[in-house]
Amino acid sequence: MSSNSIRILAGNSHPALARLIAKRLGTDLANVTVTKYSNQETAVTIGESVRDEDVYIVQSGCGEINDHLMELLIMINACKTASARRITAVLPCFPYARQDKKDKSRAPISAKLVANMLTVAGADHVITMDLHASQIQGFFDCPVDNLYGEPSVLRYIRDNVPDWKSAIIVSPDAGGAKRATSIADHLDLDFALIHKERKKANEVSRMVLVGDVAGKVAILVDDMADTCGTLGLAAKTLLDNGAAAVYAIVIHGVLSGKALDVINNSVLTRVVVTNTIPHAEKKKQ
Repeated sequence: MSSNSIRILAGNSHPALARLIAKRLGTDLANVTVTKYSNQETAVTIGESVRDEDVYIVQSGCGEINDHLMELLIMINACKTASARRITAVLPCFPYARQDKKDKSRAPISAKLVANMLTVAGADHVITMDLHASQIQGFFDCPVDNLYGEPSVLRYIRDNVPDWKSAIIVSPDAGGAKRATSIADHLDLDFALIHKERKKANEVSRMVLVGDVAGKVAILVDDMADTCGTLGLAAKTLLDNGAAAVYAIVIHGVLSGKALDVINNSVLTRVVVTNTIPHAEKKKQ
C-alpha cells in the first residue's frame, strides 16, 4: 500500500550530497543499485517499491559526466515504468550547461538536448542550481527550479572574510556581472569587472580590469571554475592593480585538468566552492 511519501534516490555522481539531503529531511535514501556490465552498459536496480510515490533522484553533472547522465536517465525511466506518481530530477550542477547557444557555425545546443532527454525519460520536474545561463530553464516543457547559492556566498563573506566591509566584489567576466552586482548590492560594497579575451575555449589570452581595487580585499565571484585559468589570471590582474588580497568564491568547482596546480601556484588567498560537486579527493591536494 502506498504511503504517498518522498523517496530519495542517489546515483553514483555525488552520494555524499544525497545523504546530506536525506539527513536534513529526516529520511533514508531508497535502496538503489547502479552497476556496469562488462561491456560498460549501465544497469539500475531499484530495491523497493516506488509505486505512487514522490521520487527525487539526486545526480550531479560531474566526474564521468556522460556515464552519470545515462545513469540518471535510466533511473528516471525505471521509476516511471515502476508507476512513480511524480519524478523530480535533482541536478545540483547541470551537465552541458555551457553549451547553451549556437555561438559558431554548426555548433550543437547540447543543453537543449539534455533537457529533451530528461523530459523523454520521464522527468516531471527539474531542480538545479546556479545555471550557467538562466535561459536553459526555457529548454524544458516541465517546471524547472533554478536555486541560487547567493545566500550561502553572502553568509560566507560576512563570517570568514576579514575586513569584508572594505572589500570589493569582482566579476571575472562580463557574463557574471549580474551575479556579482547582486552580491555587491546585498553587502553594500563596490563592484569591479574584468574583461577577458579568449584565444580558444578554456584559454584566456588577456585581461583588462574595469574598476578600482587599490588597497582593497578583492572577492572574485563566479558560477563555475573548470581549469581555473580565468581565476589564476584574474587574481594576478587584481594584485597587479593594487588589491591587498584576492579571494575566489565559486558555486560549481569542477576543477578539471591542471586546475589544482593553477590554484596552488596562483596568488589567490583562498578558493571557496560549494558541494554541488564532490571534492573529497581534491581537498587532499
